[in-house]
Amino acid sequence: MAEPEVEQCDVAVIGGGPGGSTAATLLARRGYKVIALEKAHHPRFHIGESLLPMNLPVFERLGVLDKVRELGVFKRGADFETDDACGYNVYAFSRAIGQSPPHAYQVWRQDFDRMLYQHARECGAEAREGHEVLRVEQRGPRESRLEVRTDDGRDYAIRARYVVDASGRDALLATKMKLRRRSRQHQSAAIFGHFRGADRRDGEDAGNVSIYRFAQGWMWMIPLPDGVMSVGAVCRPDYLKQRRGRTLEFLFDTLKLNPALWQRVERAGLIGDEVHVTGNYSYDATRMGGPGWVLVGDAFAFLDPVFSSGVYLAMDGAERAAELVDAALREPRCERALLRRLERRQRKGMARFAFFIHRFNSPVMRQMLRSPRNTWQLEQAVISMLAGDLFDTPKVLWRLQLFKLVHAIGVLHDWRRSRAERRYRLAQARASLGRE
Repeated sequence: MAEPEVEQCDVAVIGGGPGGSTAATLLARRGYKVIALEKAHHPRFHIGESLLPMNLPVFERLGVLDKVRELGVFKRGADFETDDACGYNVYAFSRAIGQSPPHAYQVWRQDFDRMLYQHARECGAEAREGHEVLRVEQRGPRESRLEVRTDDGRDYAIRARYVVDASGRDALLATKMKLRRRSRQHQSAAIFGHFRGADRRDGEDAGNVSIYRFAQGWMWMIPLPDGVMSVGAVCRPDYLKQRRGRTLEFLFDTLKLNPALWQRVERAGLIGDEVHVTGNYSYDATRMGGPGWVLVGDAFAFLDPVFSSGVYLAMDGAERAAELVDAALREPRCERALLRRLERRQRKGMARFAFFIHRFNSPVMRQMLRSPRNTWQLEQAVISMLAGDLFDTPKVLWRLQLFKLVHAIGVLHDWRRSRAERRYRLAQARASLGRE
């Protein structure tokens, strides 16, 4: 049997999502021969339609901000339900205390991803679709062999000086190297669909992403172009298992569990009666990279989507990974230190998101988000976190630390109150028994 043909490149990028396209674009612009490989064909369906304000500077540096603006729905903030007359509280991005932009966009991911991949192609990357990476063999710090199969059955190989794994939740290299580990703190699943005719917020709030809670988790409403609304629920996996083949009915039954959300959806029509179900198991890799390879976006770690962090973390990480690859190929001695610094930065940013994610449905966090107080600008720091500004702005970061302390005090107070109530009920029960 003949040996498959072998192509040569400087950088092979696995995956054609936002992270892979960003890395491919920036490295091609720096003059490297880049081969980008996407196993599917664009456009392909993907969840994660809500972008963050901190995405916008990345779009500007890539040169695609105008294209995103054409594709997207303007989003001024995120809103959470409250008990007041309005029914919701808006965390407006314009109130952030860092340098994050005052708005963001929501997009159809299939259109957004296709635009970014095409842009990488226009910038000089050889962006291929229907090309699946089957195996990666590292033969040296500057020599990796990728075995690829096209969707028409042709096999070939690529010899690359560097590999950027942006394969998403396939996590190709992390799985192959047995680096992937599930989070013990957080596991969830999602059920969702796209509706036409759901009620949007009034006026300037019409593009907000709306977040609701229910006993089993939380729900979202994301306005999309052409009058479409993405609506779904993130819940515990054992709850979702109860659907037992009743996926369509189960979605509607779940949405009815929050009356405020259901009021906005009950007259809308589910497009194509199509319901999507996916696992949202949080995970990370024990290492972000090594000599000649680096993990980007979901190929490195995946968090619960409650704060819409996925696209931003992937693109920000890819932008910095591109700088790392460029430096490592020019000066290999600096690679280890740069990789260690990048991984430390990414993990710290994800940990700041994770603090809120892991406590999102707790009574204390629920109360703090429903009835925010801006003492010491803590509410504005949370807005900055929601905008994605959680890496480099000291006045945001120390306030998020202070928020943790305030939250801990609230948890302690809640625990003491619960204990006192239990003692009171027990004393009442004993007194009642004594009277009998």
